[in-house]
Amino acid sequence: MWRRVWDARPQRSAGRCSVMGGKPSSTSQAYVPYRTAALKCGPCTQWQYRASIAQDKAAQALKQSHRPWRMTHDPLVDWVVQALRRGWTPKMIAGRLRLLYPEDTRMRICAESIYQWVYSKAQKWRELVQYLPRGNEKRRKRSGRKVHRQSCIPDRVSIHDRPGEVEDRLEFGHWEGDSMIGGDHSGAIHTEVERKTRYLTATLLPKCGAKETLAAQLCIFTALPIGARTSVTTDNGKEFTDHAGLHKTGIKTFFADPYSSWQRGTNEHFNGHIRRYLPKGTRFDTINEQELHEIINEINHQPRKCLG
Repeated sequence: MWRRVWDARPQRSAGRCSVMGGKPSSTSQAYVPYRTAALKCGPCTQWQYRASIAQDKAAQALKQSHRPWRMTHDPLVDWVVQALRRGWTPKMIAGRLRLLYPEDTRMRICAESIYQWVYSKAQKWRELVQYLPRGNEKRRKRSGRKVHRQSCIPDRVSIHDRPGEVEDRLEFGHWEGDSMIGGDHSGAIHTEVERKTRYLTATLLPKCGAKETLAAQLCIFTALPIGARTSVTTDNGKEFTDHAGLHKTGIKTFFADPYSSWQRGTNEHFNGHIRRYLPKGTRFDTINEQELHEIINEINHQPRKCLG
């Protein structure tokens, strides 16, 4: 707490002196008026910074930080729980609340606070972790792998040679592709995501082979106008060795660096959304195209922070 130092200043009003108190010179209240040992009347000298006061204020603020205190408002708790159960991510929830309740500050919360609230010990009984994008029991970071071999894809064009307008998402028609393998290699799902609009499309494959993948890409892209299928960026999987077949339709192909999934982050992100419906180990020969399309349609209708 700030210790008040009283100052007896002569005041002309009413013809007498009145006792006035000094005020802190900053909002942190870490400054106090300083006087020499001999306390005299008159104006205070320059303000002096006291580290002990600042340290106490910082320690108190640290105790109050990183607490999901907003989740004590019952309507907000109900809204967040229902949205999580619908499959929305904390970022989606935080962004939509700002649009729905622009004037109600009690209905505001950031994505990080939602994560901390879900993982807090007091909320374990709700079992909300299963509704998060990854659903890990504990929050953790994972490190990537190192490159062990060079890619053997013929006529491979590196992602570093991709035009700048593709990287900046300035043009429509640039896609990212990948494959998802079913449990016990029971088929595969080929996914394509448009980089600018984040539009997702996918199709089932009997197996994850080069011919099957090329046929799936041609089926997806030939149904689109020419301006909507300019380029595709994929990883270095063997299923993309026949990528030259896309060049005949005017589609350019680029390949990310090995073990660098962040270079195709949009596609990896949406594959994670599909895995929430079809976890790893799920046999893909037990689902049909109609069921897959229903999943894709629901994902495409979820709110996007990048799209407002």
